[in-house]
Amino acid sequence: MKILVVQNKMGIGDMIIYLPFIDAISKKFNTPVSILAKQSSRAEQFLKDHKNIEKIITLEQSNKLKGAKHQGFSGFINLVKDLRKHNFDKIFIFNSSLRFYLVAKFAGIKDIHQYSLFTKKNQHVVDTAKKFINQNLNLIVESDPKIFINDKSVQNIKSKFKINNDQKNILLGIGGSGPTKRIPATTFIRLIRLTSNIYKSRFFLATGKNKEEQEILKEILNTEFKDICVPLDDLSINEILPIIKNCDISICNDSSFSHLSSGLGIKTIVLMADTPLIYGNYSPRMYPIIPDGENTVTHNTLGKDKINPDKIFDQLKKILN
Repeated sequence: MKILVVQNKMGIGDMIIYLPFIDAISKKFNTPVSILAKQSSRAEQFLKDHKNIEKIITLEQSNKLKGAKHQGFSGFINLVKDLRKHNFDKIFIFNSSLRFYLVAKFAGIKDIHQYSLFTKKNQHVVDTAKKFINQNLNLIVESDPKIFINDKSVQNIKSKFKINNDQKNILLGIGGSGPTKRIPATTFIRLIRLTSNIYKSRFFLATGKNKEEQEILKEILNTEFKDICVPLDDLSINEILPIIKNCDISICNDSSFSHLSSGLGIKTIVLMADTPLIYGNYSPRMYPIIPDGENTVTHNTLGKDKINPDKIFDQLKKILN
């Protein structure tokens, strides 16, 4: 039996959130599944060792990509042709798009399971997926994503970066996909100071190449803590994964690194400045910190300057002790 799962949201975190449901489908039918996912999800970089996933098919669909293979009407035809080659028996579509339903039909997939059509507006990213799997497979799935990586790569990185167990190895995810998610460098510097005063520590700084992200990184490295900080901005996600796996704890902006870290089994403090709280508490290994003065957090909170480093440090101590 050949099964396709469609997860067409853009982000790395989105892909990780859906992993328990993808695993449930694979286990139910006792076969690894294929995934149709956007390149921006970077699925091929962190799911290559996932035993329940056979193949990742890239969905080339985006308004930002001129001439994208699967965009528009010609893209519809191309996607039908691409899927037809695989002769899938079943498809599970984690969205309410009529387009994907029609693609599945024209691709000759007989057994189609999909969210209710035209109901996107009120969908909860986790609860809707739980309900979908329960209704279609009669399964109760817990939101506890797990990412698997090769043990040898974890040991090789430990040796390469001279990571040892007589200190606290801490991932700091200082980057973010947008400016409202990027906590100021001063917050991280205060946290490094508080932590290194009590624990022998080493900090791995994970971020992207965006100009503001690089300025935050530079500001941290221009302090007295430079020698205990290791920048990771020149590494790919695939290269960073085994470093994260060697860490004792992670403190991350709501970013790809918070999702990757918790998925790898690392207890992760998530700094929630401007994203719905579900993205920072869906995993039992996530510990969200919200801005001072707020009861929750949404896309309109704009609270990056109100994330309290002392509260982060208090949570860090609870986890490490």
